[in-house]
Amino acid sequence: MLSMRLCLADLQEPRWRAEGGRWINGESWIEPANVSALVMEVNDDRAPRVRVRVKECKREEADFVELTMEPENACLSAGVFGTAPLYLAERAGVLHASWDLTLLRPHLRADRLAPRVVARTLTRQHRYTSETLFEGVHRLTERASATFTSSGLRIHHPEPAEHVLEPRTLRPGVDPLVALDGLLTEVIRQAPTATGCVGVELSGGADSGNVALAVKAARFFEVHSFGLLVGGGIGRQQEERRRALVGHCGFHDTAIPAMQHPPFCPDGVRALRKPHDPAGAFYQEAFDVVREQAASRRCEIMFTGSGGDEINAHHSRRQAELPTPEPVPWLGDKAVRALAEVNEHLAPIPVLPVPTLMAFGMHNPGFLRAGVWPVSPLAHPRIVRFMEQLPHEHKRGKALFRERIRQARLPEWVASPAEPENFLAVLEKGLRSYGLPVLDDMLKESLLADLGYVDGKALAEARRDADAAPVVPDLLCDVLTLEVGLRSLL
Repeated sequence: MLSMRLCLADLQEPRWRAEGGRWINGESWIEPANVSALVMEVNDDRAPRVRVRVKECKREEADFVELTMEPENACLSAGVFGTAPLYLAERAGVLHASWDLTLLRPHLRADRLAPRVVARTLTRQHRYTSETLFEGVHRLTERASATFTSSGLRIHHPEPAEHVLEPRTLRPGVDPLVALDGLLTEVIRQAPTATGCVGVELSGGADSGNVALAVKAARFFEVHSFGLLVGGGIGRQQEERRRALVGHCGFHDTAIPAMQHPPFCPDGVRALRKPHDPAGAFYQEAFDVVREQAASRRCEIMFTGSGGDEINAHHSRRQAELPTPEPVPWLGDKAVRALAEVNEHLAPIPVLPVPTLMAFGMHNPGFLRAGVWPVSPLAHPRIVRFMEQLPHEHKRGKALFRERIRQARLPEWVASPAEPENFLAVLEKGLRSYGLPVLDDMLKESLLADLGYVDGKALAEARRDADAAPVVPDLLCDVLTLEVGLRSLL
């Protein structure tokens, strides 16, 4: 939510002044993300102790990053939402920080990759942690704090968040549908918008459909909906569901064919080698178009359906286990050795679901770059708490979400589609048309292979098999995305 350069020497005499969208003091500066939904508050009434807070423009339960500066130290802390995580790097008495990892490029080095994070990335064993792909670059996780002194930078984690371990029995006469409807609408009405012009990611599924219904009930001044059409037979059904939801809600709709913007497409961020986060989403090219469309329509915020799968998960927290990862045949010796450490140095249990927070880190910086603030109502702490207490029968198959769509008098094929949309065909096109040529280049010269994280011979064998295979192995997307992303930064 902010970017900054903070020199310890400048903390001795704080003389902060506003200049060109930044607060400047000597060689130090602090700049909030250029998003209208955020406000930067500077309190120097107790100088030399100065407090800076960048937060959502709303009164209650707002996301924030807070910086407290004193002559000998500075402390950064984050709230529970984790909408746009902050990345930190300390060099020679200067703290560099930003929500945009690419702004830390001068501090990223190929010989300082973090082996266990690389191994996690290549094997899809992603973990929520303050560690990043780069040693010395830290992520400020939710509720965590970081202290910066002459001794360097230290990360401090909070206690694990408390959760409801098992569902509870509903009281007689309680209608969970009414409760969810009221809670979701209330959360959405708190969105930090001054103009009332908002966007909604509308895929045609139950999650985004429920968010869309609540956005309609909140009665914003102007609502635009955006959706990526996946194409094919599934895509036609998706398009019909979206059309029904858009007509019911009265949104101004923009539909974007995802097949025109698959991974590694020629006009995308990866093919153009623009600096980007190597841990970004597979479908960044397509979602970049969504974000550009939202910005062109002056949407202040974008409501997303993120978190719906996680809060409807049908499991006991006491017995939850991570799935067994799929074997990756082209792992190099360095990555294989690092697999023993994939579960080390993890952040404590957060307030929001872990997969949701990790998705925020992949998707949300792109929204901020476009000047749009992303809001995920289904991941709001009050919604998370409500769903944790709900009996399993209301979550199984997203039963309550689907019933809410039915109660809006939308057709059954909207509430419970026979074939939900997925992006597999988009990924296949991206890999076969554009990804395999990238792999050819990687086989000639590979950063990951040179560093020992990838076995070049095994990868070459996978390349030979890919042309004849009915479907290109989607695991190849992991290694290609990481390789191209690292090259864009280093």
